Amino acid sequence: MTRINWRHHLPSLRFLGASVVMLVIATAAFLYFGFYNIAADDPHTRPVYALLESLRDRSIAVRARGIQPPADLTSPQRVAVGAGLYNEMCSGCHLGPGVEASEMSKGLYPQAPLLSEIQDLTAGQQFWVIKHGVKLSAMPAWGKTHPDPLIWDMVAFVRKLPGMTPEEYKRLVATAPADHDEMMKDMPNMK
Repeated sequence: MTRINWRHHLPSLRFLGASVVMLVIATAAFLYFGFYNIAADDPHTRPVYALLESLRDRSIAVRARGIQPPADLTSPQRVAVGAGLYNEMCSGCHLGPGVEASEMSKGLYPQAPLLSEIQDLTAGQQFWVIKHGVKLSAMPAWGKTHPDPLIWDMVAFVRKLPGMTPEEYKRLVATAPADHDEMMKDMPNMK
């Protein structure tokens, strides 16, 4: 049996060093000259979009692991409070049953998911997204200004959205307990 000398099959350190330097220079040039168009009206290429989507989905799943919803998540009180919050804070981008697309929602890229149609996250994942936001998507981190109980109220309402009729949506929003400013007046940092 002959012994293989791996040194002859591996690239030299000089070659590896030169490759790293070239990669750094190419990356710097790519960034400096702005080769990638980040305009919201010019969609990502399919590979870039798929990569970003996978990164987002895995990041949310990993960070939301272990978040347990409160036992009363489906309570009418939580859903009603969430309806008011959703209408004031979320419907401009995510719309709702019977809600027309807004100027803002039309210009978003990536488009905000229509939460009355899409329901592919767990309650814990929805809580995490609402609380922490999503970079480069226009989804703000509401946890900076809203306490966890109000975020859970939003989750409670969002989970009821799929299948809701426009009439049900309007009724829930109209009967929400208090407007957003009233709910927020006693919150820290909101004076």
